[in-house]
Amino acid sequence: MRLNRVLTTAVALAAIALATSCDSSPGTDGSTAAGPFTPPEMTAQKSLGKGEGAVNLIAWAGYVEDGSDDPKVDWVHPFEKQTGCRVNVKIAGTSDDMVNLMKTGQYDAVSASGDASLRLVASGDAAPVNTRLVPHYKDVFSNLKMQKWNSVDGVAYGIPHGYGANLLMYRTDEVSPAPDSWGTVFEKDSPYRGHVTAYDSPIYIADAALYLMKTKPSLGIRNPYALDKKQFDASVALLRQQNANVGEYWSDYLKEVSAFKSGDSRIGTTWQVIANTARAEKAPVKAFLPREGSTGWSDTWMLSSKARHPNCAYRWMDWIVSPKINAQVAQYFGEAPANRLACRYTIDKNFCADYHAGDSAYYERVWFWTTPIPQCVDGRKNVSCVPYAKWVQAWTAIKG
Repeated sequence: MRLNRVLTTAVALAAIALATSCDSSPGTDGSTAAGPFTPPEMTAQKSLGKGEGAVNLIAWAGYVEDGSDDPKVDWVHPFEKQTGCRVNVKIAGTSDDMVNLMKTGQYDAVSASGDASLRLVASGDAAPVNTRLVPHYKDVFSNLKMQKWNSVDGVAYGIPHGYGANLLMYRTDEVSPAPDSWGTVFEKDSPYRGHVTAYDSPIYIADAALYLMKTKPSLGIRNPYALDKKQFDASVALLRQQNANVGEYWSDYLKEVSAFKSGDSRIGTTWQVIANTARAEKAPVKAFLPREGSTGWSDTWMLSSKARHPNCAYRWMDWIVSPKINAQVAQYFGEAPANRLACRYTIDKNFCADYHAGDSAYYERVWFWTTPIPQCVDGRKNVSCVPYAKWVQAWTAIKG
């Protein structure tokens, strides 16, 4: 198994995000005044036609494998043989890359994370999806369907693909007593000053908000992605405080593995696959879901509103969530599969247990990435929430 989700540096992330998130036209990214979130009017495709012979995809590395990285990992060529749709893929390094690329109209579908999906819907770059044209959708775990990050007002805007939680990892030989809370990484006078690590992305502000939601109920935070100015300022203040203790903000999983192996990092945010890799390389680490819960990701294949090959795109979305293929992708990438039948086909029979696939009680404690927009996704109508562009600006200042 190999994890390929490699993100760019925060400087590049901030530059791209500011360029793509600060469009001044109403409703393009949720950065204008608060009001009802109404996507551009579009109708989902009603029937599946003949394939167009090709499909152009934007994807995270590891989602569209054709055997060129590993001859044993190839679900592209079988798809092409079965459908006659030639696959062309553009690998994106960040969610902001994906938003930018989708605006060009050159691509048919994208494997969007929740910090990009609502931006694509609001801007009109993503089209509604007719789930009846995706036969394997019926077997997708129900708790991934029609959620805030992949639907609007009861309309589906994509097909769930894979998901996972952001965990707390620590070196068992350096951290004592064993932690059970995110407080260990947020406390002001941390005994691990200089050895704390944090995820390098503006969406990490939600991690601080989640901690405050549980520890400072007076702030009234109900959703870590729906923050009014007071709640947002409190979350940013907590991260400024944490900055003094952070030795490294990570975006490349290989660097995090190395940092925990060497002891440069002793405690901080991680993914399950990183913990597994670190342990396989003899690092004495443990990763778990803290008592406050955590943030996480649920990726969605979304159809471009400008798709030139929509029939092939629909065939791809059905292929990628079919049980055997979804199992292959999940194992290679390092995440829980979206299809409930995929666990029958994993090589490692403990894989789905390790990643808590289908464990609804576990994932009820995980807040999946959702694009922050002024129209508060927690349902409040009398207040404006801080949009993603402001999160990017704040993140740059936090690290500055």
